[in-house]
Amino acid sequence: MADQQIRVGLIGAGGNVRDRHIPGFQAAEDCEIIAVANRTIESGRAIADQFNIPTVYGSWQELLEDESINAVCIGTWPYMHCSLTLAALDAGKHVLTEARMASTAGEAHDMLNASRAHPDLVCQLTPTSTTYSIDNAIMGLVGQGYLGEVLSVDFTSLQNRFADFDGPLHWRHDRSLSGYNTLNIGAGYESMMRWLGRGNRVMAMSKVQVPYRKGEDGYPVSVSIPDHIDILYELANGAQVHMKMSATSGLNGGSQIWIFGTEGTIHVDPQRKVWAGKRGDRELSEVPNPPEGQAKYRVEEQFTNAIRGTEKVDMVPFETGVHYMEWSEAVHRSSMSGQAVYLPL
Repeated sequence: MADQQIRVGLIGAGGNVRDRHIPGFQAAEDCEIIAVANRTIESGRAIADQFNIPTVYGSWQELLEDESINAVCIGTWPYMHCSLTLAALDAGKHVLTEARMASTAGEAHDMLNASRAHPDLVCQLTPTSTTYSIDNAIMGLVGQGYLGEVLSVDFTSLQNRFADFDGPLHWRHDRSLSGYNTLNIGAGYESMMRWLGRGNRVMAMSKVQVPYRKGEDGYPVSVSIPDHIDILYELANGAQVHMKMSATSGLNGGSQIWIFGTEGTIHVDPQRKVWAGKRGDRELSEVPNPPEGQAKYRVEEQFTNAIRGTEKVDMVPFETGVHYMEWSEAVHRSSMSGQAVYLPL
């Protein structure tokens, strides 16, 4: 459909849809957002008025029945991603799905299988990664053999906050809405896969530091999704990765990454600067990382280009989402059982 206008329908219009996807689609060439279906028709009308979207539907089913729509952006919480993706593909629509991919690895596999059953339709996930600015610098060093053989990795991602015992219940705390997704572990693993490949064995310990949160009615709701987690996993060559993530780590000093090899070390500091050093060096040196060499967010551009057949999806195909969903579920299983879990599931 190289010469056909791309007409997008939005299913769900939360913060990332408003901040990223709508401006991205509106900036794309020969692309128009023509309809929205949100949680309520009133909220859908508010989005339509704000962004000049001509049609508001009272349900996602009505939107998918609109034959003038040829692509959908799914911006709901993870628990609906699978059913909406399958329905959209059955309706002949290209699909851009918000991260995280799904609630479970099984749902992610169902989405991948459905996409393969519709090879004429483009399927893409919004990247969960927050490492665009450093990806190319790290992959360049790893690709040129700077590290030698990778030995170990320390990946620390800490939200700079104390435990909010009086805090509200967010959808990320709600197992029924989030599934096995925990904190930003999927985002961290997505980045690690790009740099060093996939893991094959996972062990984890987790803790729900804030066991109750306030629901919409003001009453406490029990929480089962951890807000602090330690993960050990193994790369294909046997190198060990320690990943620590926490939402209860006030004044922590900032997130950092260390990658240790037989011949070199790479360090990402809390300011997202990349440092590196080789065997024989006395200290690390900052790695040049000019803006023009950094990866950029361009999801909507890539999605529309892929529909026109001028580009392939690499940020992020469904296959990548399946890998991070399997890994996320393996982390959950290990933290519950106390046993190592092997990948793929």
